Amino acid sequence: MITIAKPAIGKEEEREVLKVLRSGMIAQGRWVERFEKEFAKYIGTKYAIQTTSGTTALHLALLALGIGNGDEVITTPFTFVATSNAILYTGARPVFVDIDENTFNIDPDLIEKKITKRTKAILVVHLYGLPADMTKINKIAKKYHIDVIEDAAQAHGATYKNRKVGSIGKLGCFSFYATKNMTTGEGGMVTTNSYKLAQKVRALRNHGMIKLDYKYPFLGYNYCPTNMAAALGLTQLKKLDSLNAKRERNAKYFISKLKNTKGIVLPKLFPDRIHVFHQFTIRVTKDFPISRELLIKHFEKNGIIPKIYYPIALHKQKLYRNIGYKDSLPVSERVTKEVLSIPVHPSLPNKDLEKIIKTFSV
Repeated sequence: MITIAKPAIGKEEEREVLKVLRSGMIAQGRWVERFEKEFAKYIGTKYAIQTTSGTTALHLALLALGIGNGDEVITTPFTFVATSNAILYTGARPVFVDIDENTFNIDPDLIEKKITKRTKAILVVHLYGLPADMTKINKIAKKYHIDVIEDAAQAHGATYKNRKVGSIGKLGCFSFYATKNMTTGEGGMVTTNSYKLAQKVRALRNHGMIKLDYKYPFLGYNYCPTNMAAALGLTQLKKLDSLNAKRERNAKYFISKLKNTKGIVLPKLFPDRIHVFHQFTIRVTKDFPISRELLIKHFEKNGIIPKIYYPIALHKQKLYRNIGYKDSLPVSERVTKEVLSIPVHPSLPNKDLEKIIKTFSV
């Protein structure tokens, strides 16, 4: 089967994890410190704080900014549910703004209409590995004195105007889940240039303890990572650029072969951004010979597993309907009926790429 994702784990990762196991220091320690320093250096921020998941990274970033009950955070309805759920965890309310169909990211031209006196932040998602329009978003944030958090869970190594995502907002959040462009099995990272925010995130990560003195001035959480996860991360980080280059090569092959296929809308490329193709997501429109659902079945019969990311916009999910979300966000609602992601991961051999393209002939 040609799967939608395949972690690129090799002997290097095995050796580094074995070092941790043989050291006897398997909880948070010097490997975590090294990984944080190397990741911050790679992203281009002064600080990075490792966490247990991309979701906990988002939660800590929001808490570090003081976001809580009664506050509002503007975000996108077209992403994985962790983005908006992390806002709910703080007691704040997600405010959904529709997306730009050319990028699948939040439409910056619609943001100002949703800003109120309660708006404390914009939580931007760089979906599928394509950076959002950070120039417009940061300009709006500055105008209204609100903060920007980047959800870069799918965008490790992506750049916007020569700056890596995760270094452009007040805080950046990454996921190292097994299917991501780099992985620690499960894990996350918060990046920032603010010493104050970095220290707040570190304390929140460990029950509110500012230093190892067992004093707890405020409520924190147990979001501490392990040395084993950090060991994986250190090795994966060294490979990230080459893995992303393979994703880009595969994506450009698909674009060259599918560009004249009627009824298929391909991902758009932008001269000021580097897309790292966590997913290669097309839109299957009514002009294609068969429906998206029949195309999926056709792929599966040929041993290829595509996926729909995401079939229901967040404001239409039962969870959010039950707490009063009734907005109509037409672009997000339309693309959920058209999007389809096909395998683009770096482990695909040329014969698999060719097979995927041939399977579009129906």
